[in-house]
Amino acid sequence: MLRPYGIRDMRTGILGGTFNPIHLAHLRIAEEVHESCALDRVLFLPAATPPHKSVAENISFDHRLAMVRAAIADNPAFIASDLEGRRAGKSYSVQTLELLHREEPDDDFYFIIGMDSFRDLHLWKDYRRLFELTNLVVAERPGFEAEDPLQLLPVAIRGEFCYDDSLNLRHRSGSAVIFFRERRLDISSTGIRRLVGEGRSIRYLVPPAVADYIDRNDLYQRPERT
Repeated sequence: MLRPYGIRDMRTGILGGTFNPIHLAHLRIAEEVHESCALDRVLFLPAATPPHKSVAENISFDHRLAMVRAAIADNPAFIASDLEGRRAGKSYSVQTLELLHREEPDDDFYFIIGMDSFRDLHLWKDYRRLFELTNLVVAERPGFEAEDPLQLLPVAIRGEFCYDDSLNLRHRSGSAVIFFRERRLDISSTGIRRLVGEGRSIRYLVPPAVADYIDRNDLYQRPERT
């Protein structure tokens, strides 16, 4: 397993998203990365104001954070963070990581993203700075593996990387880009919202506590059912 240069007190994974709602696929990828990267903990960071899309059905940050807390309550290694709800403006990942470094200066961070996000990294705010702030763990879905990950990086920064430990990458800052093949669960928040709106079961797609929270708070209901 590729390890970052330098040893710090805590190895912390970061899984961000709208979590609208959080579901079992989110939890599974966090568990797999927690195990494979020997992390001490994984922070779940609901986005308050995503920069590239709106929050479907305008579900509040407080509701989405509450669902995350309900989903991970039985796992002491998983922690819900309200960091992005505590600051104003768009939820840019680079700014979130800078805040985390100020709050937890002794942590090594492992930022978990999907291959689709990695391919679009050049669209992210201050994307070059990301590699100075965190290790990246890129989840490859079956059938979408990268044969040459260096070629997926923006041309402007390819010279800042070298191969290290098979096809993983090492940035000149010492941070790693780790490619991880996830066991894909075909579950989406969009599909869950649709099922709730149709009055159908979401059992075995979300933790029971999340299903109960959705029901108690009448989330994702169609107008005629509210």
